[in-house]
Amino acid sequence: MMAVDFNKIIDRHHTYSTQWDYAKDRFGRNDVLPFSISDTDFAVPDGVQKALKKRIEHPIYGYTRWNHHDYKGAIKEWYSRRHGIDINENIIAYSPSVVFSISDFIKMHSDEGDAIATFIPMYDAFFATIESNDRILIPVKLGDAYTNYAIDWNMLECVLSQDKVKVFLLTNPHNPTGKVFTVSELQKISDLCFKYNVYLISDDIHQDIVYKPNSYTPVLAVRNKDVVLCSSGSKTFNTPGLIGSYLMCPDKTDYNQFMIDLKQKNALSSVSIMGMYSQIAAYNEDKYVDTLVDYVHENMILLKEFIDKNGLGLDFKLPQGTYLAWIDCSCSKYSEIELQHRLINVGHVGIMKGSVYGDRNRIRMNVACPKSKLFEGMNRIKTALK
Repeated sequence: MMAVDFNKIIDRHHTYSTQWDYAKDRFGRNDVLPFSISDTDFAVPDGVQKALKKRIEHPIYGYTRWNHHDYKGAIKEWYSRRHGIDINENIIAYSPSVVFSISDFIKMHSDEGDAIATFIPMYDAFFATIESNDRILIPVKLGDAYTNYAIDWNMLECVLSQDKVKVFLLTNPHNPTGKVFTVSELQKISDLCFKYNVYLISDDIHQDIVYKPNSYTPVLAVRNKDVVLCSSGSKTFNTPGLIGSYLMCPDKTDYNQFMIDLKQKNALSSVSIMGMYSQIAAYNEDKYVDTLVDYVHENMILLKEFIDKNGLGLDFKLPQGTYLAWIDCSCSKYSEIELQHRLINVGHVGIMKGSVYGDRNRIRMNVACPKSKLFEGMNRIKTALK
């Protein structure tokens, strides 16, 4: 059952939406059309909405457990059905957010003053997570779009061989470039981490948004030691406000330590009720995901055609995954500051500047929206830059 109309405009104003009601926080004004934060402008699947409504009909929202087959089995079956990998339910744990999990495993496998390596550009929350935990960020720059963001293996090995580097933080598919790492690439990353005794954390929250002929492979398919995979259905099914993620950690000692950190140190033994119910229901919604991926891929193609046609000093290569368009502005006649000024104050369109992610020659545009919004956004870009 999948009755969501992805063309339908749903007014998100006056819902305390970070993207819509608080655009001024990012862009200095609220009258911009936002393509910014990583949630979608689509309704959740009917199955998720029905599960939440049914739970709401029970008028008690007391302390609630997540450690049961209904929750962990839904995740296990999703990976089996969608990705062809068999996951032991006993390695699955609830977490309030992916970044919470990443932060905890960074602290678990490094000390203050140690270094955390990751590919750059990167998801902006990684900067704060690493540096606020008093660790040193060591970036490994990916190649450009026309080399499929190729990995400099010599540089990666040089970084991982440093004594201070204790953790490698991967995001697959990669935010913001949209690169989907191949099995071969994952294996080589894993081998280097093993070689230099570096713990591997993989943030796979965008795993469901992958465009053919590319395919997503969980890092657990190539590695079952010194690794944790952190993910959630929240990006795909548009439920981040319900709070909830999960992790998969094959090492029993690490798993038990996370349980202590979650339940004893942070007093998070009770799950977010709605987050749990939405996660269980969402991982039965295969048709929703397949339709969503096709729809957003069409949006990516429309955006590329627009950029190729209009000569605005922009360039764009279709990504392999995510609903985030990583647009090249290096040939624009405007500096990053001037470009943002024109987009925001002339075109009244809100698109994230690339320096947030480590590259001031790019902008990141979320295209998980109805086509009418995308067309309006493209018109505003044209007004700003033509």
